Amino acid sequence: MRLAGSLLVTLAAAAAGAGYWVLAGVVLAALAAIGTARLPALGDGVADRCVGGFVRLAQVVVLAQAFGAYVVPADSAFAAAVFAVCVIAADFFGLRLPDLLVKWVLGVLLLAAAVLVAMCLAVAPVTNAGGIGKPDVSAIVVAALIMLPFLIPEPGERSTLRALGLGLVAVAITGAALLQLGPIRLGLSGTAFRDLLYAADAGQLQPLLTVIVVVATVPAGFTTFVGARQRFAPPSYQTVVFGGELLAGVAAMFVPVSAVLIAGGLGAVAELVLRVRARRYRGAHD
Repeated sequence: MRLAGSLLVTLAAAAAGAGYWVLAGVVLAALAAIGTARLPALGDGVADRCVGGFVRLAQVVVLAQAFGAYVVPADSAFAAAVFAVCVIAADFFGLRLPDLLVKWVLGVLLLAAAVLVAMCLAVAPVTNAGGIGKPDVSAIVVAALIMLPFLIPEPGERSTLRALGLGLVAVAITGAALLQLGPIRLGLSGTAFRDLLYAADAGQLQPLLTVIVVVATVPAGFTTFVGARQRFAPPSYQTVVFGGELLAGVAAMFVPVSAVLIAGGLGAVAELVLRVRARRYRGAHD
């Protein structure tokens, strides 16, 4: 779910710097996620808890900003902050999403992704000015960094298979968006998927897109926050966690999404380093 909600804004941020080579960045991030999927989970050390919690709070901020941009474009910053506060409130009152509902949400999002890709392939795109250009290695790395946190599955059984599935979905949607919009239009659009529907001659589906955005962001933001609180905050630090989420609400309102994405990407790299260290530690003591 996190990937679906994040793609609403990450593709534009990544394409703004990498152009057509954003696809290479997505592939690079997907390969990194697949290659590290079997690493052990973060430990219980202070560094592990701080890094894991930070990465997931950054993801909540990105999902909040995507919600605001698409659902309440007239006041997107305020809507993003309200999104974060509502996540806190829902968790505080003990709301939980049934597993069956989560599975249905995933099914709906996969279906929506398949329909979107099919529409983009079925409609001939407008000719885009300019060629692919020479690869910019730094821009490709930044694009991969932006995408990485949302392509790494939570550690567990079948994590490699999940990482492979997430990577394939991200590559397919990125390719479809580039085909229809081109890198310039994609990179300049704050709500790229709205433009993508118009480009695919499906502008009448804009209300449905709004519903899909809600489905993609609200459950993902809530489950991400709840999982972070339960996993990375001991009971004695619950106040700190809620304070961190309030800070996330402020960030959602005032910090540019590109800055949040880069911060989250750097945090994801730090998390992988800690997980590699944990594997080496376990290997040395086996």
